[in-house]
Amino acid sequence: MGKSVNNEIMLITYADCMGNDLNDLENVLNKYLEGAVGGLHILPFFPSSADRGFAPTTYKEVDPVFGTWENIERLSKKYYLMYDYMINHLSIESDIFKDFIQKKDDSKYKDFFIRYKDFWDGGEPTEEQLGKLYKRKNSPYITVTFADGSQEKLWTTFSEYQIDINCQHSEVAKQFMRDNLTFLCEHGASLIRLDAFAYASKKAGTNCFFIEPDVWNLMDECKEVLEPYHAQLLPEIHEHYFIQKKLEEKSYYTYDFQLPMLLLNAVHFGKTMYLKNWLKICPRKQFTTLDTHDGIGVVDVRYLMPDEEVLATKQKVFELNPDITEVYIKADFEINFKKFDTYQINCTYYSALGEDDNKYLISRAVQFFTPGIPQVYYVGLFAGKNDFELYHKTEQHRDINRHYYSLDEIKTEFERPVVQKMNRLMKFRNTHPAFDGQFMLLNSDDHSLHIRWEKDVEYTELYVDFETFKWNIIYSENGEEKMFI
Repeated sequence: MGKSVNNEIMLITYADCMGNDLNDLENVLNKYLEGAVGGLHILPFFPSSADRGFAPTTYKEVDPVFGTWENIERLSKKYYLMYDYMINHLSIESDIFKDFIQKKDDSKYKDFFIRYKDFWDGGEPTEEQLGKLYKRKNSPYITVTFADGSQEKLWTTFSEYQIDINCQHSEVAKQFMRDNLTFLCEHGASLIRLDAFAYASKKAGTNCFFIEPDVWNLMDECKEVLEPYHAQLLPEIHEHYFIQKKLEEKSYYTYDFQLPMLLLNAVHFGKTMYLKNWLKICPRKQFTTLDTHDGIGVVDVRYLMPDEEVLATKQKVFELNPDITEVYIKADFEINFKKFDTYQINCTYYSALGEDDNKYLISRAVQFFTPGIPQVYYVGLFAGKNDFELYHKTEQHRDINRHYYSLDEIKTEFERPVVQKMNRLMKFRNTHPAFDGQFMLLNSDDHSLHIRWEKDVEYTELYVDFETFKWNIIYSENGEEKMFI
């Protein structure tokens, strides 16, 4: 059983991106981040066949390249930990899939995956049904060949290595889910992140994305497993904020994927009305983000700003980072600044801000004053720039924001003033008692932001002018007002 979730910053990192493995990660945390980090989201550390861990072959092993369960459980004694559970899919290299391919209808896993012949009337979707689907690629299936030579189409939302699980209707798949969630809770998980959760609910004739009431039944089944361990669920959903509000109504944790673009808009155009509106209505039981391993979400902010504001913000990020434009062009992706054709921008948040230290610290300060528990991605921890060298090696867009930091690099990075002040900001956010109290959005003009937190006699305030980029934080300590430096 893991530590309880608390109101301290969570660091998001791969097992091998702050040093080489989990041992190095632990040493970096102890040497540089004492007091700055209370929680850890270690991105998938299981054996996997693709997608940087998101195509797991099993959940019951730690990839030996990273370490062992002993490493993970040692971290769980000091930090609250979040593990990924890929509820929507499993690796094509898993023993379960191999058994199905070998035995077909004689396999105990014959209904574990979503077989087109069973899902669609007639075995194929109509043009109308296909047109309704919320798709991540043109054809959401692969054709597999069984040991007997026969072929079938299986649903694959993402890559050909990630086969969708029939988690709604297969009892074997449900038992697989219960067994693995139990195992993860018994091995230190405080939070389970349900990766690609909205895609796990599928029903013919719909868009097969966040289908109600099916999603709630699935959440309830997961919650029932976690409750004896006092662990929490965090569904990962990239879409407009209406879904976050629905999750809030049912008292689940949500992700604030809306904040990144709203903040970029405020910084780049000096307007705070859209940001302030979100701060008034955003879920309070949420994890805030500016950056993640995927990218800066564009679709998430729709309906919180006029379309032209969202598109202008996207355009500004591309203008500041012309190399990203070249990456998209190379992939034959037409960038259109007049319509929503971008799901996420593959860019570090520091580079999205023009690699300006002051603007970056302002953005982090606003995130830390936003209701919810802040998450800081490891590249953001170091105010990291886009890594095009890694991209050119892998030709994976998302690797632009997935730099591997050696221990020597980390030592150098922590000497940068922007990283040192960021570290102090993180410690301040974790320790000042006002952040466990009441959030207040104080009156300010159209280009400024003024936030106050208070609990009993303690308080802290953040003031930012998005035209001059002057900002300050004041706070109380033992009855004396001080300024954060």
